[in-house]
Amino acid sequence: MFNRSVQSNKTPKGAGVHKNDTKLFSVWDIPLALVLLTRLPLPRLPEKTFARQADAAWAFPVAGLIIGLLACVAGWAAMAVNLPAAVSAVILVAVLIVTTGAMHEDGLADTVDGLWGGFTQERRLEIMKDSHIGTYGVLALIFAQLMRVALIATLLMAGAYGVILVACILSRAVMPVLMNALPHARKNGLSHSVGAPRVATVLAGFGLAVLCAVLLMGTAVALPLLVAALAVIVLAGIAKAKIGGQSGDILGASQQLAELAFLTAAAAAL
Repeated sequence: MFNRSVQSNKTPKGAGVHKNDTKLFSVWDIPLALVLLTRLPLPRLPEKTFARQADAAWAFPVAGLIIGLLACVAGWAAMAVNLPAAVSAVILVAVLIVTTGAMHEDGLADTVDGLWGGFTQERRLEIMKDSHIGTYGVLALIFAQLMRVALIATLLMAGAYGVILVACILSRAVMPVLMNALPHARKNGLSHSVGAPRVATVLAGFGLAVLCAVLLMGTAVALPLLVAALAVIVLAGIAKAKIGGQSGDILGASQQLAELAFLTAAAAAL
């Protein structure tokens, strides 16, 4: 879910823990969210900035907006030169994957491998930490990306770029919700090092995401949003039951699941 290179090279000791910085917002939160959630070329941030990793979670939807804009521009350009919608959708999805370093897709594969590949909490967490990918993970990635491309191709043919953009925004707003709502499944790891955002941070991020969604889709956003929320709630319940909470992989999987659920409901409405 989070950029591993950032965690290993830039995060100072104690990152993600609230200290003297009690501000809800900071000018560094948006670039920090981009560093955490993307592989976009960005200048090196001050070390003290990384103490705000949890507080910067309100800006996750902003990162989704930027990622989505880049992908939609690529998809629009492909459609503009008369490439088939399916090919344009593949290009759009490729941009989504490249700009994030496939972090969320990796989380989805690890989540499915772990939750259904082990019989104890310890074994499931061990599988999820393993860098190798199993059959469950491979199949989850294949089905998810096939479905993703098919749905986006449908939306491209309808010119529904706003729907794709909203999916990118809202699917990153659900991650802070899980970070706050579920305990850490591990006593270490990427998600644990980031910490849990405050309720005010979560509400600010989700409110911003919903505002963007309404501006782009109007009231038509209601049903897809509800479907996406239900999908994430189910994932959260399974994660709590099987591994005792959330991890970076669960957060990454929540983004993928929310995006797919939202796109599915929106495409069905079209």
